[in-house]
Amino acid sequence: MDIDGVFSGGGIKGLALIGAYQALEEKGYKFKRLAGTSAGAVIAAFIAAGYSSRELLKIMDDIEISKLLDSNAIISLPIIKWFRVYYRLGLYKGVALESWVEEKLKARGIYTFADLPPQSLRVIASDLSNGRLLVLPDDLEKYGIAKETFPVARAIRMSASLPYFFEPVKLRSLEGISFMVDGGVLSNFPMWLFDRENVKKVRPVIGVKLSHDLVGKPKKQIKNAIDMYEALFTTMKDAHDSRYISRKLEKNIIFIPTEGVLTTEFGLTPEKRAELIQYGKSKAEAFLQKWPY
Repeated sequence: MDIDGVFSGGGIKGLALIGAYQALEEKGYKFKRLAGTSAGAVIAAFIAAGYSSRELLKIMDDIEISKLLDSNAIISLPIIKWFRVYYRLGLYKGVALESWVEEKLKARGIYTFADLPPQSLRVIASDLSNGRLLVLPDDLEKYGIAKETFPVARAIRMSASLPYFFEPVKLRSLEGISFMVDGGVLSNFPMWLFDRENVKKVRPVIGVKLSHDLVGKPKKQIKNAIDMYEALFTTMKDAHDSRYISRKLEKNIIFIPTEGVLTTEFGLTPEKRAELIQYGKSKAEAFLQKWPY
C-alpha cells in the first residue's frame, strides 16, 4: 500500500525512526512522498533514495556516530567551546554530517533534487536572517536559486543544524547571506505539508513523532531560569505543530516517547542504539495493530 510519511526531528533519538520505518516496511507500506525535519529529514532522504530499513540498520551499525561531528582536538576545553559558540555560532561545523549524508545519497545516484521525483522529498529549515520557515527545495526560488540543482545533502544539513551545536549554514543568494538553522526551531513535525483544508488526500499519511501523544505529554516543571529556557524553546518548537495535530491528525501518528536520551548524545553505546531502534519498531507495531481506523 502506498502512503506518504512525515518524520519529526529529535537529534540522535532519530534512531527510533528507523525502527518505525522497519515495522511499516514489514507490513508492506511504501512511501511515495516524504517530509521531515532535522533527524527526520535525514531518515526521509535515505528512504526517498531507496534505502530499505535493513540497509539503514546496516549503515548505522557500520558508523561510529560520534564521527558525524567534525573533529577538533581542543574542543573539549570549556573556554574554547565558549569562544567557538560565540564567534562561530556553533560547536561543530556540520561538514562531517553533510559529507556522510552526501556519500550515502551518491551511492544511490542522488546528488540534487533533480535526481528525485518531484515533491517526493521536502524538508524544513529555519532562516534566522529573514525570520522565515523554509520548505526545501520549494522555497529556494525565493532566493533566486534553482531548486532542481540544489544538493540534497546541503538541504539536510540545513534542516539538521541544531542551534549552537552546529554552526548555521550560510545560504548565499541575490538577497545576500542568510543564516539557516534546524527546521525544528519553527516546525519540528511538518505533517501540515500533506494536508490542506477541504482537499481529499491522494493517499494516507502516517507521521512518526519522537514524543508523547497529546494526552500523555508531561507538564513542564519550571523551578528556575534554566527550566524556563528549556520550556520556552520546547514551546516555540512544538506549539504550532501540536495545535495542528490536536485538531484532526493524532490517530495517524506513531508517537515514540524517548525520555532518558539527549538530543545531542552522540556517544550512545551500540546496545543503547539497538534499544532505541527496537523501541521505535515496537511502538509502530502497536500503532499498526489498530491503523487504519
